[in-house]
Amino acid sequence: MILASPPFWMLPVTALAAVAYGLPAVAAGRLTDAHARRLLWLAWLAHGVALLSLLAGPVRFGFAPAISATAWLVVTAYMVESQFFPTFKARWAMGGLGSFAVVLAWLFPGTPLASQVSAWLPLHWALGLSAYGMFAAAVVHAWMMTRAEHEIRLAHDAESGLPLLTLERLMFRFVIAGFILLTATLMAGVLFGEALYGQGQGHWRWDHKTIFAVLSWLTFAVLLLGRQQWGWRGRRAVRVLYMGAGLLLLSYAGSRFVMEILLGRAG
Repeated sequence: MILASPPFWMLPVTALAAVAYGLPAVAAGRLTDAHARRLLWLAWLAHGVALLSLLAGPVRFGFAPAISATAWLVVTAYMVESQFFPTFKARWAMGGLGSFAVVLAWLFPGTPLASQVSAWLPLHWALGLSAYGMFAAAVVHAWMMTRAEHEIRLAHDAESGLPLLTLERLMFRFVIAGFILLTATLMAGVLFGEALYGQGQGHWRWDHKTIFAVLSWLTFAVLLLGRQQWGWRGRRAVRVLYMGAGLLLLSYAGSRFVMEILLGRAG
């Protein structure tokens, strides 16, 4: 099992981020909106510094930093959304997600990358992680939409603070953004495959990560086609979204988890 040591100075910012995230999650009813918002901003900033610390010295990456970066992007999307939809209430969900992700990256900071890594790899990663973030944000909205629908059936007020149709519209906007970014990620893999994977590997490498990524792309394409042509919505759309997100999670984070934790290999 790979348990690499993160930079020591990463511990204070990790602890700060975890606590600042955790307070809105566990004490949401005791904090005012202003205090909870300030704590989330503080957590978001400390989380970003913790992620940057993985780039200090030998660059590290793995399944946990990928999940942490994805969570940071989801929180970023929420913070932007909350400026346009002040009634949107998901701070406890963002706090729980962020706290879990930042601690996970501290425990499993990944392995140092080889010094001869391709110059195209940061672009490939940036596109892939951005796609992860958009689809993760879509999943959060789908989950909140499902909860809101359940609350409406029970004649309760929706805890999200947004109408059901607004949540659904936002969910599909994130799906579209994620689909565009995932398409760009796959295209980058085709165009720069030899530079990314080394000479002799060709422009396309059919490994488990690529197969899961292509399957997820096809699933999201079916979801968007179903939405456009047959008006898919509600539970059907959410199920297809979950399926695509699960395949995408397996494409990098899942495969890296198996290699790093279950098999104890760096590559």
